[in-house]
Amino acid sequence: MPLITPMPPYSASECPRCRTEVDTLYRVSEILSRSLDYRQTLRDVLDVLATAGLTRGLVSVVDPDSGDLAVTAVHGLDAAAFLPVRYQSGEGVLGLALEEGETIVVDNVGADPRFLNRLGIYDSALPFIAAPITTAGRQLGVLAVQPDVPGDGLLREHARLVKMIANLIGHSVRLALEVDQEKKSLADERDSLRRTVRGKYGFDNIIGRSAAMRKVFDQVRMVAKWNTTVLIRGETGTGKELIANAIHYNSPRARGPYVRLNCATLPENLLESELFGHEKGSFTGAVGARKGRFESADGGTLFLDEIGEISPAFQAKLLRVLQEGEFERVGGSRTLKVDVRVIAATHRDLEAAVDAGDFREDLYYRLNVMPIMLPSLRERSEDIAELARHLIVRIGEQQGRSLTLREGALRRLTQYTWPGNVRELENCLERAAVMSESGAIDADLIRLDRFRQPARRGAEVAMAATAAVSPAPTFSEPAPGGTADDGGEMIEANERDRVIGALEQAGWVQAKAARLLGMTPRQIAYRIQILNIQVKQF
Repeated sequence: MPLITPMPPYSASECPRCRTEVDTLYRVSEILSRSLDYRQTLRDVLDVLATAGLTRGLVSVVDPDSGDLAVTAVHGLDAAAFLPVRYQSGEGVLGLALEEGETIVVDNVGADPRFLNRLGIYDSALPFIAAPITTAGRQLGVLAVQPDVPGDGLLREHARLVKMIANLIGHSVRLALEVDQEKKSLADERDSLRRTVRGKYGFDNIIGRSAAMRKVFDQVRMVAKWNTTVLIRGETGTGKELIANAIHYNSPRARGPYVRLNCATLPENLLESELFGHEKGSFTGAVGARKGRFESADGGTLFLDEIGEISPAFQAKLLRVLQEGEFERVGGSRTLKVDVRVIAATHRDLEAAVDAGDFREDLYYRLNVMPIMLPSLRERSEDIAELARHLIVRIGEQQGRSLTLREGALRRLTQYTWPGNVRELENCLERAAVMSESGAIDADLIRLDRFRQPARRGAEVAMAATAAVSPAPTFSEPAPGGTADDGGEMIEANERDRVIGALEQAGWVQAKAARLLGMTPRQIAYRIQILNIQVKQF
């Protein structure tokens, strides 16, 4: 079986054949330059070769993982008929062409024992030509054809043409293999990121074993499966965005976009453009058309934080897109339709806002399809220790060192009636970490804001918190028979007596009384106000 290399030049008598070959090469080069779908390109090239008398064309490409020749395109056959067919290097005529890197010509394919004919489409009475597809010294595959006229004296010329076309194909195959490899790498990276994101925003990342949080998790699991609008409610710092993340990344829309917007951060005119987009020239500075958040979230989820802060005028525009799924860009007339699941969040009392006329009742009902109420930190005291351990690990990572919470610190944290939420707990722990040189945090480093009162529970809760974490000053004794266990009224009365006692001892000079109580002037002024103490003037 001869190896054809090198090829001698054409003679003058071969000029008509030259023109045919030039025409074939021109048509092949046109095909290779017009498409990025290399499998379709290869099929089109084989069609051109068939019109030039080189039938039963086949292209096999090296599998980068196994190194085998995988049949990629066959003239006249659907992919299902040849996709499983493979050749190892050196196996059969195709494998030999790949191994030796030379064009191989078989005069009579039926007489060559090395020809395997796994596809079963070749005529045993015809010749066979296999040319390696090579670029930059790299073997990428094999192009094989069968001339349809035996003994025409042009086998050498056919082989030359096949070799030239194989060289042309090489650049397209190399580019296609690189693109496929890049796609595979991107797909692997995407899948890895999805797993990471799902872990980061899944239920396991949300700390909470209390009954109140278990109820929230059950609600999230149920609602995540559907496209229902969700309204997440709770005080600032309760983790509303974490719940929104968990709903999206555990829903069928997890592969779609997840877009977020805090409605309280933008004025109304910018909020409309941000949500609905704008057309070029619709306002000063609109130098080009721009998609809004609703368009960007098409097929996915849009999280609207602080939904209670939008104006009544804008509420009507938002209601339309929630009801109909359609809107117009600012300055545009074309109606756009989107498929977006909306999750909203607010810390406001929307019912009171509806009663006051500040929030549209129809929008309230459109948003409040599935309400999820997040408990405040003081309502889930069972979770404080676990939250503290989780936060201290994160703070340690930020500081680049290992931090530990001693039992005394944990007791102090869990005994405190938190007027704030998780952010206040995190701030308290970060402050303690900054003050700890060794990385061990004990009770003495836990500095609590003893004189803050919760927004919704009044002064009595603040008094209870103060009594729980700070001893009574020596200059004032509790009322006879009265203890902190006698209820909120007794606690408030005791605290009022203590402040009045300090003021009388200081001659009603607030700064001096503050020093006696271990307070700042601002703190004692606040206590005087909330305890309704009449300051004597001298």
